[in-house]
Amino acid sequence: MTGPLVLFAVVCLAPSALFWCALRVPALYRWVARRRPGRPVPAGPPIEQLSADLRRVRRQLSGYPPGTPAARRYGTRQAYDELLATACREVGVDHRLAVLPEGIDRDLERLRVEDSLRQHGLVVS
Repeated sequence: MTGPLVLFAVVCLAPSALFWCALRVPALYRWVARRRPGRPVPAGPPIEQLSADLRRVRRQLSGYPPGTPAARRYGTRQAYDELLATACREVGVDHRLAVLPEGIDRDLERLRVEDSLRQHGLVVS
């Protein structure tokens, strides 16, 4: 009496279990692939995103009209310097943006870093 009942339960539940497994296996595969050793893991954002952010912030910085508050200009310059430092770290370019004080020396270092990044293939402007 229990034989046909068990068979009926298996026939009813098997399609649902198979579909559930079919939906979960790709996620399980991605999880295992991420945990596999020997695969390099990027330290920062994708280089394409970094390049787009650099161009966007540079456009913002150069497009401020006269009368823009100094705090906004300073904050945008700091954001741009951080993006440049991240790009340098990702591409392997040396920089001194963190140690130079605000002024002409830092402006020259920005120009040097932008040129170095361009030589390494990163589009900044």
